[in-house]
Amino acid sequence: MIALMRTPELGVADPVAISPDSPPGDWPALWQHMLRARADPTHAPIPGTRLAADDGGWRLVGACSAASTAWFEVYKPLLDARLAQARANSAAANRAKPWAVAQLGQSLDGCVATAAGDSYFVTGPESLVHLHRLRALCDAVLVGAGTVVADNPLLTTRHVPGPHPVRVVLDPAARLDGSARLMHDATAPTLWLCDGRHADAARARLEAVAAKGAAADCQLASGEVPAATQRHGKGDPQAPQTTSERAVARRAVGVDAASPTVAAHPMVEVLSVDGLIDAADPRRGPDMARAVAALAGRGLRVLLVEGGGVTVSRCLAAGVLERLHLVIAPVIIGAGRRGLQHPGPARMADCTRPPARRMVLGDDMLWDLDLRTAAIANDSAR
Repeated sequence: MIALMRTPELGVADPVAISPDSPPGDWPALWQHMLRARADPTHAPIPGTRLAADDGGWRLVGACSAASTAWFEVYKPLLDARLAQARANSAAANRAKPWAVAQLGQSLDGCVATAAGDSYFVTGPESLVHLHRLRALCDAVLVGAGTVVADNPLLTTRHVPGPHPVRVVLDPAARLDGSARLMHDATAPTLWLCDGRHADAARARLEAVAAKGAAADCQLASGEVPAATQRHGKGDPQAPQTTSERAVARRAVGVDAASPTVAAHPMVEVLSVDGLIDAADPRRGPDMARAVAALAGRGLRVLLVEGGGVTVSRCLAAGVLERLHLVIAPVIIGAGRRGLQHPGPARMADCTRPPARRMVLGDDMLWDLDLRTAAIANDSAR
């Protein structure tokens, strides 16, 4: 189900009942056209597609179903951002500004997980597909260290056609141990984003995990296999033969199955950012504007901030977000872990009411919020 109609005075869309389980027949082709626009935004219009671009950004050419048109409007800001950056770069080197969207799935009472940290799953499968589309249209996806500890995510686009983004782990004080799946699965490049004072510790942990993996593999290859993993009974020196057996054996000697076998994988890198943590007051949290700027300096200018609630809230408070995709699921968690925690004004009249579009994703409701337009309106009112 998706939204088509808009209420002019509020800019809020009224949802129209269209089944999310059976996308319109023209959507797969349109999605491929959007991926082509993502890959090469400098050639507009794109021959053989339904997309063209002008001063207002990308637009549809020819007839499309109402459902596909509505979804295109949701993803158009990401394509427009890339187009604007390409034009800025062609006019003057490095003039392009970073652009960020955040996505957060939460319950009716504003929680992203239970008090124990369980978040599998707050939102439904349709929302997961939408999230993977956002990943495919962005240069990088950023999550906080807490999300890595709680969920051990892969951050890939395995549910939709499209490229994997660069995966960024925001861990200013280098609290992680370096064994997360996304640091060793080689599916896509990964950046471990740390304050300059803690970057060497992160690099040392990556090397330690690599060395432990190499030692474990040597032990297994020599036949020193734990009894629980031997194939033909106690005392059999035969090493594990299948992938699953080897994974079990590696875990038995204290090494994650996904850990590297010889050295830290070349697709993972520690990105050191000086001043990411305020040395005078570390409790203030990381400087999100500095983090986004550091990623833009690496050419990662279209960014998806995926979580968790603390990281998204910090980005919102820092004013680095252009849009927020807030997905509300019909579940009540109670005393769980909060989603958005943004220090707001004392008066309701001063609270931000961003232009919004509503999209129904199965049982969930997506609020597509235009934060930049709201910020400009708030500044003008002051």
